[in-house]
Amino acid sequence: MLTQKQIDFYNENGYLGVENVLSAEEVADLRRTTEEFVEKSREVTEHTDVFDLEPGHTSETPRVRRIKNPVLHHIVYDQTLRHDRILDIVEQLIGPGVSHNGHKLNMKYPEFGSPVEWHQDWAFYPYTNDDLLAVGVAIDDMSLENGCLMVIPGSHKGPTYDHHQNGVFVGAVTDPNFSPDTAVPVQVKAGGISIHHVRMLHGSAPNNSSNPRRLLLLQYCALDAWPISGGDWNVFKSFALRGEPTNQPRVVPAPIRIPQPHAERKGSIYEVQTLLENPIFAEKKAQ
Repeated sequence: MLTQKQIDFYNENGYLGVENVLSAEEVADLRRTTEEFVEKSREVTEHTDVFDLEPGHTSETPRVRRIKNPVLHHIVYDQTLRHDRILDIVEQLIGPGVSHNGHKLNMKYPEFGSPVEWHQDWAFYPYTNDDLLAVGVAIDDMSLENGCLMVIPGSHKGPTYDHHQNGVFVGAVTDPNFSPDTAVPVQVKAGGISIHHVRMLHGSAPNNSSNPRRLLLLQYCALDAWPISGGDWNVFKSFALRGEPTNQPRVVPAPIRIPQPHAERKGSIYEVQTLLENPIFAEKKAQ
């Protein structure tokens, strides 16, 4: 469980790193399962409903940058989504009752892990209230060298930045006044978790180290948060993890931008962000 000091830090800064949430055995299970999926990726040559592939992926040298919806594909990931220690922590931050609205496993293997440009999750999926957060379960140690999560403290209290370019949504901040100069790393050991608020500005650099960085991202939300874009009641209800969902959403003032219209290029955030004309992390890699 979190201390009051940790809770206050999260509320003020919008992020948190918590060590030793999963056991060594649970981390080993996640690693083994993830490696099994990477082996399966040798059978594919392009993106699928399961795999998002790095450029240069081959059957001889598999390069997977994301496992899509991993909870649907293996019980180990599903058990992690429902992990009591994680849910206890989440309830301390967003209140009793927890639902979820997505999950993915982002991977950065040594020397070629793709960056994720600066963005706010809120820009992708605004809700009626912003009691939403993402938990990143560290399957490997997360460090500056291998492309750990970077955040801008306090940005969850600020504006929702423009993620559009030439009139279409490109999944990254395009506001000319945006600067990442105050960014800080969230470094945790394997078995620890990162937590960031849905409105937090965040991103991650390429992996320039010899160590992998695999991160299982689990998106949690309050039971009375309803997607602005609408949704199916049965799907919404099925996502509840603790407590009973409600059809009376709680609405709070929060700046939103609708992620429409979509760009012609669709797919994961990696694919959509390839359209970005002025990438920040890619520029740093080239320098």
